[in-house]
Amino acid sequence: MVSARASRALSRSRQDYLKVLHDLGGEGPVTVTSLARRLGVSAPSVTNMLARLAEEKLVRLHHRGAAQLTAAGTREAIEMVRRHRILETFLVQVLGLDWADVHADAEVLEHHVSDRVLEAIDRLCGHPSEDPHGHLIPDRDGRLERRALVPLASLRPGQRAVVREIRDREARRMARWKQAGLVPGAEVRMRDVRESDGVFEIEVGGSAFVSAGEAVDGVLVQPAREGNDS
Repeated sequence: MVSARASRALSRSRQDYLKVLHDLGGEGPVTVTSLARRLGVSAPSVTNMLARLAEEKLVRLHHRGAAQLTAAGTREAIEMVRRHRILETFLVQVLGLDWADVHADAEVLEHHVSDRVLEAIDRLCGHPSEDPHGHLIPDRDGRLERRALVPLASLRPGQRAVVREIRDREARRMARWKQAGLVPGAEVRMRDVRESDGVFEIEVGGSAFVSAGEAVDGVLVQPAREGNDS
């Protein structure tokens, strides 16, 4: 079973760094610039924190300060991912909060809920395998399955797919996707791609809407098998 005892011995900022490193690079290296942009802090602040995490054997430093999670860092990061996704599920499924609004609340709660309470929440929610945004939840032993997903905007005209994950932290964008039906499990078809102006015509649940490519960044899909997409 994944233990949160070690995670809670770390400061909140350390936990956040490890989780973002896992999100951006898995177990591969992540640049200082990418971390600074995601965390909203300066590059020198990132460099200083990575040096401390390297001393604690949670990351390995690469050329020009890029960092990669160690095995210990990965375990800590996956524990935080599990906490976050279980709490998002609880906030939506049990408390009835909006799908698009729970990310920030889970960000706060994940640092403070005890192991016992987290396991009770997981049990109450029926041991979910996915959170409300379609992200897989690591199991109690820290195993996290990987899926081969592609951006919605990468589909060819006529190609069908199923929405699997929503990766965005901006509530307004997620609310628009939800209103359009771009939710995990939704079947979609790319009707047309106007490459000259970057506009996509997408069919969702029998209804069509037109969107710029950047407006659907963060919607990840599983394409239908060839021969089933027409």
